[in-house]
Amino acid sequence: MKYLNYILIVLGAIIAIYAKSDTQQNEYILIGGIVILMIGVYRISKGIPSKQDGEDIDNYKND
Repeated sequence: MKYLNYILIVLGAIIAIYAKSDTQQNEYILIGGIVILMIGVYRISKGIPSKQDGEDIDNYKND
């Protein structure tokens, strides 16, 4: 499943760049590409624990 996140990021970036490169840019395709890119980034960041969560776990182990 983590490869799906990377595919979403790359696909969103390609779509956004393609929409931006045209002289008459299509805003809807650009927005769609950015949305796909952000979904991929969100799904990856959701799996990364925050630094505070890691410190709280270490503090409980020391008690």
